[in-house]
Amino acid sequence: MALHAAWEATGDRALIERHLANAEACLTWIDKYGDRDGDGFQEYQTRSTAGYENMAWKDSGDSVMYPDGTLVRGPKALCELQGYVYDAWLRMAQIYDELDNKRRANALRKKAAVLFKKFNEAFWDEKFGFYAFALDGEKKKVLSVASNVGQCLWSGIIAPERAGTVVKRLMRRDMWSGWGIRTLSADHPSFNPYNYQTGAVWPHDNSLIAMGMRRYGFAAEAAAVARDISGAASHVLLNQLPELYGGLQREPTSFPVQYIGANVPQAWAAGSPFMLLQAMLGLQQDAPRGKLYVDPALPDWLPDVTLTDLRLGRRCFDIRFWRDGDKTRWEVLKGNHDAVARRSYASGNYLPADEELSAPDLDEELIRLRHPSH
Repeated sequence: MALHAAWEATGDRALIERHLANAEACLTWIDKYGDRDGDGFQEYQTRSTAGYENMAWKDSGDSVMYPDGTLVRGPKALCELQGYVYDAWLRMAQIYDELDNKRRANALRKKAAVLFKKFNEAFWDEKFGFYAFALDGEKKKVLSVASNVGQCLWSGIIAPERAGTVVKRLMRRDMWSGWGIRTLSADHPSFNPYNYQTGAVWPHDNSLIAMGMRRYGFAAEAAAVARDISGAASHVLLNQLPELYGGLQREPTSFPVQYIGANVPQAWAAGSPFMLLQAMLGLQQDAPRGKLYVDPALPDWLPDVTLTDLRLGRRCFDIRFWRDGDKTRWEVLKGNHDAVARRSYASGNYLPADEELSAPDLDEELIRLRHPSH
């Protein structure tokens, strides 16, 4: 995913050629080590007595629990891990298109389509009305409401017809604190607004969720999350976002409480404002083709933004965005005007409609995943 993003920003074909072996090693790891039982999902389980119980971004020992608060034991298949793999396969398919390896590109798209179908069958719970946080060691759904599902919007693995339900659920009061989306629902018995990953708010987590909301067309909700995080930063010394802060409900007289021992500054917290800005402006770099696409939707609390020294490969741009009534307009102040164009951010899907698999294709691939020796 990082290699693809760097290539889109720089247009440097030599970059992907130089790091292709590393990317291939990652793809091999996904199939050989990430999928422990050959069912097509990514699972983890600690084998060392000194190892972490949880090996996703939520790595604290108490971060994955059932609705009654008891801890889930592995192997655990967390929802967002499936999204990361789905996105990685589709991005690498685009890279193989660039390298004229259509066979490899199509194989990865086929794997992604199978994973999309399997994920939306196995993780969605109709009665619960939400996606499972994880599948436990017995492949049973862990139906706790957590922010992890929001990152699945970012990767694009959420079925489009369910995206609105997911966004609405994340914006309910038990999840949306007003200072950001909590890691865990305030209605959960394990909720603690001061605890590391069972109720606190993480800026980087929120930036990925906001990007996901925008990907599915929910610009207002993405902007609301951006307002929360930027507002929280204004209460911190030097506006430096901490690693995390308390998931307390926002009130007229309240303020965000920094987690004791939080890293400040921290790279992924410091990077969050850039992703939040990208979500609101709909920035999409396509340096290989010399295009910078925008789809701005500025909220009323941020009516005017000017980006300076925005890079696209070797090109450099200054662009001003401003609200005009209900619309957001833009003007290229420096750089090639013809290189900047509007394109819907929600269209940034890496799996074209003509790459969707037929039922026989899906059945054949599912058989292969369940019985790798075949």
